[in-house]
Amino acid sequence: MSTPAVPRVDGRTASADDVAGLVAERGVCIVERLVDEATCDAVLGELQPHLDAVRPGADDFEGRSTRRVGAILGRSASAVGLVANELVLDVADRVLGPDKSTFQLHLTQAIAIGPDSPAQALHRDQWCFDFHAFPPEMVVEVSTIWALTDFTEVTGATRVVPDSHRSAEVTATDADAVPAEMPRGSVVVYTGSTVHGGGANRSDGTRVGLNVDYTLGWLRQEENQYLSVPVEVARSLPERVQRLMGYSMGSYALGYVDDLRDPISVLRPDRGSTGFAAD
Repeated sequence: MSTPAVPRVDGRTASADDVAGLVAERGVCIVERLVDEATCDAVLGELQPHLDAVRPGADDFEGRSTRRVGAILGRSASAVGLVANELVLDVADRVLGPDKSTFQLHLTQAIAIGPDSPAQALHRDQWCFDFHAFPPEMVVEVSTIWALTDFTEVTGATRVVPDSHRSAEVTATDADAVPAEMPRGSVVVYTGSTVHGGGANRSDGTRVGLNVDYTLGWLRQEENQYLSVPVEVARSLPERVQRLMGYSMGSYALGYVDDLRDPISVLRPDRGSTGFAAD
């Protein structure tokens, strides 16, 4: 039996309902050419000095020829539009569904897989929550990887296992994984329970993707946005991005500051209010 292909849509015409429906049904969807190549060039240009400076991975899972850079909102102004892409946020809002009161930015990370890198072990992103056994029907995380360079099987495109989000147990093997091949400017969207892993880079170039994940507002973020992004940079960002970062109540009584203030008031005093139920 052949492994099912990764569903894909055209980013120039697809709706959030189209993408969310495929992610809910299959666990993954590629949105092709959602941003232009000039945007990819700008993000790459801003992140390259940081990628050049960081050490390669310390173990096989990180990738010994892979470089990872976080704190993207503090390091790339051009990446803000990817983190807060309207279509992606609308998809996350739909897929996360009834188990949320809010959702938040979970992590931002540029991943540069160097030449001659082996494939990463298959895994689920939501294992970061101490391997908690969430019910299969409960979606706690929506993950995305933007292709800043072309993603092909040869260059190390992310491998995904469609439909793997439906099972509580992980039984998928490397033979079940298919490469999320896509041109630069595209994004692959999948749930936190979808089994996936970085691909083997058998080329002489470096494959660069931007991993941006979103999670329920009442779960702890994988990347600490408050310490990763200097507060003076956070103050300059759009309010929607600030709230995504966690400068917002995560639920009725989660995340307040001192005297029950909404944390957005730290960055925007004009939005200050008191009380758990304040908007």
